[in-house]
Amino acid sequence: MLKTLNHELAMPSTKDERSRQEFVAALRGHVLGNMADHMRKRYYSEYAQDANAETGNDVHDAMLNDSYFRFYSSVRYNAQEMVFRSVTPSIERGLRGLISKASEIRTASAGKLTLNDEVEVPRSVSAIDVHLAPGSYNSEFAADDVATGAIYDGSINVFAYNQMGRNMDDIGFTMANYIRLNNPDFKPERVLDAGCTIGHNTLPWKHTFPEATVTGVDVCAPLLRYAAARAASMGVTVDFTQMDVTALDYPDNHFDVVFSSMLLHELPLKDIRAYIKEAFRVLKPGGLFLTMELPPNSKLSPYDQFNLDWDCYYNNEPFYKAFRDQDYAELCTNAGFDGAKFFDFQAPRYTYMPEDQFIAEMNQELSFDEHSGTVTEGLRWYGFGSWKQA
Repeated sequence: MLKTLNHELAMPSTKDERSRQEFVAALRGHVLGNMADHMRKRYYSEYAQDANAETGNDVHDAMLNDSYFRFYSSVRYNAQEMVFRSVTPSIERGLRGLISKASEIRTASAGKLTLNDEVEVPRSVSAIDVHLAPGSYNSEFAADDVATGAIYDGSINVFAYNQMGRNMDDIGFTMANYIRLNNPDFKPERVLDAGCTIGHNTLPWKHTFPEATVTGVDVCAPLLRYAAARAASMGVTVDFTQMDVTALDYPDNHFDVVFSSMLLHELPLKDIRAYIKEAFRVLKPGGLFLTMELPPNSKLSPYDQFNLDWDCYYNNEPFYKAFRDQDYAELCTNAGFDGAKFFDFQAPRYTYMPEDQFIAEMNQELSFDEHSGTVTEGLRWYGFGSWKQA
């Protein structure tokens, strides 16, 4: 069964709505588990010996007219749309009350929310329904709106079918604790989460480094209104600011950590390069640039490249593959980081195991298989980054 969201902004669902969400979550699990496994076997039995594939593009070409791949893609696409349909009715029904509650919670919060209507939402967000989310993540339907934040929160819960932690925050906890445990003398004073959406992976940095000032930035105001209220309702003091990550309004040498999760693959290459340069600029000497992302195509088999590239072609994520075709170390060094300071890793899910088990597994040899980058049992989060020369 799906775990329910554990904060005051969680919208109550009817029994029918709850059943629909349970069904969609199970359907996604079936598509990404059983159907994906069958498609992998089908490729290797029917096509691999003839395709002579060197890249994911070759696999895609071989599979494009395969009846099972077309069926799989159709079911997966429709399941993605169903995710949003399953959570939207309860939010629409209670939106007026949700807006009022979120405003009250923010007013009483110690955390700051700073919005700026002069920040232009880039077309990479506004011109397409990213992830097939109707209206993308910037749409506003009422004054002081939080609808897209609530939809995002509920949809991740269904989308991930219990694979991303109690409050969809396992990525943040895993990344923050990987850094804490591998660098016991590192005590950041200021942490920035770039492209924070609703702050689900921002708050773990405050939990992990409670003395730090933690700030999340995003271009979408309704996400940030919801993020600020969500954090306050969970008793975590974090600041949220509307800002474009390619033009950070902070002085040089300001942060000890600049972090992002699942951000880069949503950006055009020019914006990826601009963001990493900005991250380098605002980091203090000795500071950490860290991103949780999908592994690069260069580290995967042609079939696994094809498997992950599906989202680029069919899930309204047009920049996904172009990013994953990059050399991540080169992206960092071109932004100013020392190549010798680059690192990458995979780590198990921190909130799913005792810390001693996490420690035993977190620095295992980097290897990639069919579980890399996929939301399945046994997944390991991939991260990369660089330390700024002290």
